[in-house]
Amino acid sequence: HTRSYHVGDVMAMRVRVARNVPFRRAACGVIRRCASTVQNDTKETQERIPPLLTGREIRNKFLEFFEQRGHRRLPSSSLVPEDPTVLLTIAGMLQFKPIFLGQMPRQFPRVTTTQKCIRTKDIENVGVTARHHTFFEMLGNFSFGDYFKREAIELAWELSTEIFCLPKERLWISVFREDDEAYDIWKDAVGVSESRIIRMGEEDNYWVSGPTGPCGPCSELYYDMHPERGMDGVDLDDGSRFIEFYNLVFMESNRLSDGKMVPLQNKNIDTGMGLERMAQILQRVPNNYETDLIFPIVSKAAELAGVDYKACNSKTKVSLKVIGDHIRAAVYLISDGVNASNVGRGYILRRLIRRVVRSGRLIGIQNENCFTPSLAAEAIKLSGDCDPTVQEKEYQILEELEKEEERFSNTLDRGEKLLEEFLEKSKATSGTLSGKDAFLLYDTYGFPLEITQDAAAEQNVSVDVPGFELEMAKQRRQSRAARQEVDLTKQASLAKVAESLGSTLFVGYHELEVSSTVEALLIDGEVVEEALEGDEVEIILNTTCFYAESGGQVGDHGSLSRKDVHVTITDCQKVSGSLYVHLGSVESGKITTGMTLTARVDDSLRKRAVAHHSATHLLQSALKQVLGDSVAQKGSLVGFDRLRFDFNFPKPVASSDLDVVEKTVNEWIAQNIESKVATMEIETAKKMGALATFGEKYGSTVRVVEFEGASIELCGGCHVENTSEIGAMKIISEGGIASGIRRIEAVAGPSALEYLTAREKIVRDVSLALRVRPEELLSRIQVLQHELLASKKEAEELRAEIAILKSEKLLESVIQLEGGRCLLVSRMDGVSPGALSEAAQTLQKRMGDNGAAVLGSASAEGKVNLVAAFGPQVVSSGANAGKLVGQVAKICSGGGGGRPNLAQAGGRDASKLPDALERAKELLISIPIDDSVFHRAMEDDSTKRNTIGPPDLPGEHNCLLLTCKKGRKK
Repeated sequence: HTRSYHVGDVMAMRVRVARNVPFRRAACGVIRRCASTVQNDTKETQERIPPLLTGREIRNKFLEFFEQRGHRRLPSSSLVPEDPTVLLTIAGMLQFKPIFLGQMPRQFPRVTTTQKCIRTKDIENVGVTARHHTFFEMLGNFSFGDYFKREAIELAWELSTEIFCLPKERLWISVFREDDEAYDIWKDAVGVSESRIIRMGEEDNYWVSGPTGPCGPCSELYYDMHPERGMDGVDLDDGSRFIEFYNLVFMESNRLSDGKMVPLQNKNIDTGMGLERMAQILQRVPNNYETDLIFPIVSKAAELAGVDYKACNSKTKVSLKVIGDHIRAAVYLISDGVNASNVGRGYILRRLIRRVVRSGRLIGIQNENCFTPSLAAEAIKLSGDCDPTVQEKEYQILEELEKEEERFSNTLDRGEKLLEEFLEKSKATSGTLSGKDAFLLYDTYGFPLEITQDAAAEQNVSVDVPGFELEMAKQRRQSRAARQEVDLTKQASLAKVAESLGSTLFVGYHELEVSSTVEALLIDGEVVEEALEGDEVEIILNTTCFYAESGGQVGDHGSLSRKDVHVTITDCQKVSGSLYVHLGSVESGKITTGMTLTARVDDSLRKRAVAHHSATHLLQSALKQVLGDSVAQKGSLVGFDRLRFDFNFPKPVASSDLDVVEKTVNEWIAQNIESKVATMEIETAKKMGALATFGEKYGSTVRVVEFEGASIELCGGCHVENTSEIGAMKIISEGGIASGIRRIEAVAGPSALEYLTAREKIVRDVSLALRVRPEELLSRIQVLQHELLASKKEAEELRAEIAILKSEKLLESVIQLEGGRCLLVSRMDGVSPGALSEAAQTLQKRMGDNGAAVLGSASAEGKVNLVAAFGPQVVSSGANAGKLVGQVAKICSGGGGGRPNLAQAGGRDASKLPDALERAKELLISIPIDDSVFHRAMEDDSTKRNTIGPPDLPGEHNCLLLTCKKGRKK
């Protein structure tokens, strides 16, 4: 039976099996026999056929290959990089950039990784081309001053041809046009035919990490999917024939902000193999989306939409691919601590999720509940070998997706109402929906042009597509103009210092005073040799006891001094990961490069900081204990005066729960728990149960801080030696700062005592003022509140009565219209909104069912209040108090509305109140006569009857012409 299988059938089976772990083990042998049979039966006996491998197998073979050749396997870094030049991790080399720049010492001479990456530059091409993605895995091998071009090329060739068994005759090579060395290695050492080595320009074969930073020539490996097309006129950019799957960067230069290229201290190797691209090659599928890395998500989306992927048209397939790609990206972004928002990384996440929702609607996914979580669940199942921590954060990921989908669905619903209005307007005018309106629906409400076109076609309305494209182009131009490149050498002088000096020795965990030498001085970003009294200066020392701001903890304060010099330090920051920059001012003397000074940390402020930092660890543990393990840190600030802790939670924390959290922390403090600090491998730390901060970035070696029985976390900050040093912790506030994100502020140590002392003084002063004991304060305040509410109610009732009495005089100015209509439009200043409403309703009742009253009032602060009260006959004639009062309020820079018979509005410009009331009068006079008046007119003696039409026609074809003399209109 296996001989009837084709390659595509085998891979389809492998994709299905990959989703079922128990069955996968049992079926593995069958699949391999099927694959083997397919290979043996292939007619292309002259060409070795590469094995059919799953994405997991490709990843493992790559990493194991380099491990066996002396490379250290390291985990993927976060998608949220430390590098300020990029918003997201866009390449495998990014975590090693400080090493490439010589700013940080290498831990290992050669490493290998699988790095999760996100690029959104070509987001509109996702799903359209075979290989464009936002999220992808980059397999890489790196050398830090160890091997260079020859070994990198030979390793790449061995991996490609011996491990992945790619036919040598199908591999093409590109090199930088000026890189003769790489060309000769490929030709002479490896033995690639010159006809398959192509020289290319800087745009294709010179790699840069950004506008500044490490760079160098590169060489790329391409797989030829159609060798039958021959050797003439070959274009490696032809995506229908070639797949670029491996890029070797020979990093040898650093580009500065002025464009100048300087040699790196060490020549390095940075390579990248796209996992999805290699999977496409080895799984023999037409695009990356149909590999086992993405296709399970695509299949789930097709299932939810009720469609068959294979039978879909190209338009539907594009939507399915967009869903498959974007949901992967969203899952990993949320896992790395990004929340949907309107700025920065949060905006990228929001855009990705909304494109998923839009694409889902486009292909007919109509789940009553949110559908993104079920798609994310598929992506999470596939994440294990790329980033094992993703599965640990499944709850947070699904929760964030559901909230964002619900939020966007509400926006889409509002957009649908606006679309209906636009279509009605278009039908009444030109019959074409303007490109500007179509773009508004797309840009603000997330409506793809296709959805707008479909809805318009149903109502025989066309859409101005050229106008839409014009608006789109305009927005892109504005986006490009607004975009700002972040320059690694924005502080060019400081960057040069960082390159030359490397790192600062930090001894501040145990020492608060140390003798140190001034390595460099900067004033206003410029390197100087000396700083004089009064200068604001940045100082770099060879050794420091000052903690540089990181992990939420603020930088230390203190001083640098010797007999004739004193510098006050007010902050300490890190540059390039390990260079400490001390910010301060010269109070006396002169400081010069090379001078030896005594660095001294302000001991009292450090004690405050460490008390708050250790209390933060205990607070997080207590929150998890009380609210649940799903609570995760979303941000923190450890200051000298207080601590701030942000965490995910869907609702306000009950005061009773806050009491329990606070009590738990203070019990731990009272237990005199010693802190245990150790440095270890990150995997060892995780096995111990150490808590990794959500979205934080860690290396292979981490520092673990433990308060046994209470807290164990990965942390590089400063802490107390014993919890009793904290003294106490007091929560001072809890509130929401974003959707699903709460913030607790608290004080600990000396700050807690100061806070409680200040509160005690307030209680004592209030008790004296109210002449009660502190324990009686609450009941006394409740009595006062009740009396105040009663007094306010009484005062409001009196104001209403006064307003009604004042309004009696206004009846003299009632306007009598024909047909019995009574109108009253007047002004009553100094009256509250409630009293004004009472007066308007009283006046309307006095005028009867056919009466309408509009009253306006201006306060001393310049605020405007308007009230309209209409009788039943006025309302039945088509008048609407809500619409009228809302319209006239706009004259006073305000707005409002209400029911057809009673409505209120406000405004900010009292000077326009007379104009608003005059407009109200005009609108009231223009209200037509009720139909009942018209019908009564038919019985009036003055009514004329004339029959129109031939007398022999049946009665239903006759018309009655009526002329009504009563009322304002005929």
